[in-house]
Parts: sequence; structure tokens; C-alpha cells
Amino acid sequence: MDDLRQLLAALRAEGDLLEIEAEADPRLEIPEIHRRVIAQGGPALLFRRPKGSSFPVVTNLFGTAKRIDLAFGKRPLDFVKTAVRASHELLPPTPGNLWGFRSFFREALKVGTREVAGAPVTEVVETEPDLTRLPALTQWPEDGGPFLTLPLVYTEHPEKREHNLGMYRIQIHEARRTGVHWQIGKGGGFHHHVAESKGEALPVTVFLGGPPALVIAAIAPLPEGLPELLLASLLLGEKLPLTRVPGQGHRLVAGAEFAIVGKVPPRVRRPEGPFGDHYGYYSLAHDYPVLDVERVYRRRDAIFPATVVGKPVQEDFLIGDFLQELLSPLFPVVMPSVVSLKTYGDAGFHSLAAAVVKDRYGREAISTAFRILGEGQLALTKFLLLTDARVDLDDFRTLLETVLSRCRFETDLFVVSNVAMDTLDYTGPKVNEGSKGVLAGLGEPIRDLPRAFEGALPAGARTAAAFCGGALCVSGPSWAEDRDFAARLARDPAAAAWPLVALVDDADAAAKDARSFLWHVFTRFEPGADVHAAKAEVVRNQVARTAPIVLDARMKPWMPGVVSPDPATVALVERRWREYFPARGPGARL
Repeated sequence: MDDLRQLLAALRAEGDLLEIEAEADPRLEIPEIHRRVIAQGGPALLFRRPKGSSFPVVTNLFGTAKRIDLAFGKRPLDFVKTAVRASHELLPPTPGNLWGFRSFFREALKVGTREVAGAPVTEVVETEPDLTRLPALTQWPEDGGPFLTLPLVYTEHPEKREHNLGMYRIQIHEARRTGVHWQIGKGGGFHHHVAESKGEALPVTVFLGGPPALVIAAIAPLPEGLPELLLASLLLGEKLPLTRVPGQGHRLVAGAEFAIVGKVPPRVRRPEGPFGDHYGYYSLAHDYPVLDVERVYRRRDAIFPATVVGKPVQEDFLIGDFLQELLSPLFPVVMPSVVSLKTYGDAGFHSLAAAVVKDRYGREAISTAFRILGEGQLALTKFLLLTDARVDLDDFRTLLETVLSRCRFETDLFVVSNVAMDTLDYTGPKVNEGSKGVLAGLGEPIRDLPRAFEGALPAGARTAAAFCGGALCVSGPSWAEDRDFAARLARDPAAAAWPLVALVDDADAAAKDARSFLWHVFTRFEPGADVHAAKAEVVRNQVARTAPIVLDARMKPWMPGVVSPDPATVALVERRWREYFPARGPGARL
């Protein structure tokens, strides 16, 4: 798809776009409509009359696998697979094997950028911009204000010929000032760090809309310095059209709806947030850099793209799955001992990863674990599961059973404290700091796993429910009521048969299915503080832990709350449903 307009036309032709003529408020109301529709697997939504703005809003563009396939097709994945095959088969190159990859080289010649004149994004130039006129969404009642939720933030390295395109949320503070949520480990933040160390402002351009490929490229966890615009070109299937504007340092994406141009001054910070994020909790207010906006370039009839994030599953979950499918053939090339690798969107992606690895000599898998945890965005992974058994990583129950039946906790469970952690993960002692855990299940099974809980509950427990073979969910007193309960639970004879026990606030909810287990457990515990064992001793400077291992995944007092919609807005949307979707009753499926 060349741009947002082409995607919308394709969605109309497929009957997968609903246009809403009734006025709807970007503050809470549009997000509530969006959440209901995406929960149904419903269509993309084009709000023609957002309250307080003349720009239509489109959401839920990537809310189903079908729409993602429509936007990008199979060609990008085929290209990546062919590139991996070429890396193996073209060495040494011969006329025959080069000829065999001729179509691949033709496709490769299309990758890059090209300059065009008369670009749609320059149809209107606002020299006195007012960002409060944009229909930016306020998604949740405790959010700190309106945010751009699909911003494509472009920066260039102050000293090198490198660029970064990232998706960093943008809070609108004032008419010409925004926040820039540069989390740790992000390319745009690295550029700002270099500029700030020189006492210089960093030029920034925020694009909205344009080729859908830009969204994927901005989110992709590419190695630092690898150009995101080249990935966008690969997804697009042609060179990405850019345009030069006199007096504007950055070239603009020709087909974008908006280009917001300005500078991030050095050593200026302002509170940003709170914001209901993709973990399903609020991220709290913290000081972040600000963007002082100088100009806005836009199409004459610009359309404002947006998304809504919150507890999985939302659009970002589906985009993340597409990205993993696209990039997964590359993992064995970059890390030859990795067979397959997955991060879990149900746990916010960074909270949990799993890998099938080769263990061709003793403990090779452990070396691979630390290789994975040092690779780009994977460095923010909180917990990593490893096995050398050929298991489908999408089948989490089977994966966990495979690991639990094989692991020797005394030597195969590693906890590393005092390391960086994802900015949005509040399980650690303070923001950006925490710990990591690795659990390896290698070789042949060494134990049979219990599959049903029988007998008396552990002392003090309210409920126990088996999630899968070897993994038991237990609920009891809250952390505030009894913070030491997890340590006692690990030593309780009633839990002794279970290799892994997850202490949660609601055992039945956590054990319901893999999605619930991943969210209730891995978003609420930190390895350095919340791993307990029946016995622990130091052997060769490593803590050797004896099962059962208890993960204290109860909510702690310092953790932000779970996002929840505003009751008044819920009632409003229920009442107005027929206005949004004529001929359909309140709450009707679309």
C-alpha cells in the first residue's frame, strides 16, 4: 500500500471499513468505541466528525490478521526467507546460483528512497501551528492528556549518517509543545543523548500516516544504526518517496498525512503521563524531553491515524506478531545456535521470551541465553525460557511443560539483579531498573509432572488451580497483608509436588488459559525480588534453588493500577451505539 488513502480504499472495497458520521469525542469516547469493535474482530473505523477537530480520525487499521495481510501481503516475508537462503547458498557465488536468485536481486534493487516533487504532505504549511486542533486521543480516564498514538518519530544522528524512525508516544502539552517518550534503549533517545552532550537541540520530524510500512518499520526491533526507512521500502515493495522542503533539514515522507517539525532542546524536561500502556496498566508520570514545534506540513484534507493501547489483545499485539513472523527467519542467521525465538505479547513482549536452541555441547544453551539477552531490544527481556526440544513456541502450555519436565533448578535457573529493565515495567525497585531470569529445560525429561491439584490447600491459601502440567496457580493473602507468604508457600508440603507455583491474586483467572496466565504472572513479578524456593544455597557463587519455585506475582503497592474504562463513557457509548452504527442495537456485533 502506497499510503493511508490506498489502504482505506482497499478496506472499503473489502467491506472492512465503517465510516461513522455521528460526532464522537476523541477524549475517552472514540477509544471506548474502538475497544468494543476490536474485541469483536470488527472493521477499521473512520470517524468523520471528531469533536473539536476538522480532521477525520481512523483507528483499528491493523486490528485483524486479515487487514495486516491486506496492508503488507506475503511478499516481505518471502523476500526475507529468500535473503536467508541466499546467505547460505550464494557462498561461494557461481553464475548458476546467482542466476537462480535473479528475482531476489531485482527486488533488492527496489529497496531504498527516492526524491519526488509536489508531495501531498506539503499541500498546506502551518507556520503558526496549534496541535490542540488535532483529534489526538485520550484513551483512559487517568491518562495525563491527549496523545499521538501512531507517531512516526524521525531523527538523524548528530555526528553520523544514520537515522532512526521510532514510535514513541507524543503527549500534547500545549499548542506548540509536546512530550517525547524516549524510553531507554531507543534509537531516537540515543540521538538526543549525543546532541544534548554537545549542548545542541535535536531536529525532530513526527509523521502521521503515509505508507503503512512505516508503522511496521518504526516498531521493528532493528539493530542500532540499521535504517528503518530501508525496512519500510522493503515492506512497500518500492523505493520510499521523500520530498525536500526549502529550509527544512529532514526530507519529508511524501505520502504522509501530517509532518510535525521542530526541535528537542537540550536539558529541558517536563512531566509526561500517566498513560495506559500495552501491558494493561498505567505507566506513571516521569520527566521526559519536550519537542518545540516550529511548523506543521499536511495534506489539504488530512486524515488523522490513531490506535488504542491497553491490556492485550490490541492492535499492537497483532502488529507484534506480524513482526515476529517477518523477522523470525533472521534469528538463526544472527544467532546460529537459535532455532526459533518468540516474545509474548500477552505479557507485554519484554516481560517474557522463549527460545528453542541447540545444545551441541555441554551448557551451550546457557551461552546462547546470554547472547539473546544482549541482542538489541531483546536486552530488555525480563524472563527467558530455553529448551533444546523441538517445541512450538506458540503453544505456551506445551512449552512450559517441556521446560519444567527437564530443568534442574539448582543449575538451570539463573537470576541476574541490578540490570536495566523496560521503562514500562514497574515490578522492579525503580523505573528502568530490575533483574532478569533464565530457566533452561534441556535434554530428556527427568520428572513426571502433576496435572491436577489434590488434597488440602497450602496453609493460608484460598484457592489453587493447575494451569498446566507442573505449574500451579495459588491465591492467598495480598502482598500488603502478608509479604512473606510466598516464602512460606515454597516450603509448604502441600505444594511440594509442583515444580512451579505462581502466587497470584486470582488463581482461577490466572489458570483459565495461556493468555491469562502470561498476563497475570509475567507482568507482576520481578526475578530479583519475587523468586522463592523450598531451599536455596550458594554453590560456586550461584544460588542453587530447590523446587518448588514460587513466583510472587501478586500486585505490589507501588505498581500502577490496571487500566479500566470510565463508567460514564461506557454508558454513553452503550446509549449512542445506534447513532454510530445505524440499524444496529446497543452492543450489537458489527
